[in-house]
Amino acid sequence: MKNILLLLSFFSLIGCQNKEEKTETSIDETATKISGQVLFEGEGNCIACHKPDQKIIGPSLEEISKIYKTKKGNIVSFLQEQSEPIVDPSQYDIMKTNFAITKSMSDEELKALEDYIYSFSK
Repeated sequence: MKNILLLLSFFSLIGCQNKEEKTETSIDETATKISGQVLFEGEGNCIACHKPDQKIIGPSLEEISKIYKTKKGNIVSFLQEQSEPIVDPSQYDIMKTNFAITKSMSDEELKALEDYIYSFSK
């Protein structure tokens, strides 16, 4: 009887560990997929000037992704203020005020923003 309980406990423990690993992976993958959008709409406040499919103050995400892909630009580099604007240089002075926010972001956060912007590429 002791052996059976010990065996059941062992299999139960192994089963729980596998479920925890799968749950953690799923949560991490979901967080990665939505983090760009969350940053864009939240902390980055990018949505105040950029919309997915229309120009408001700044160019649309569709336009940004199209131009950066065509010209092989680097969105992360631009957000770190390490490269020149290639989409609408006339709006650069307005965008400069937001570099304080984007420069404080980690490389992973900036990459998530870039991935989010590229998700609007047609």
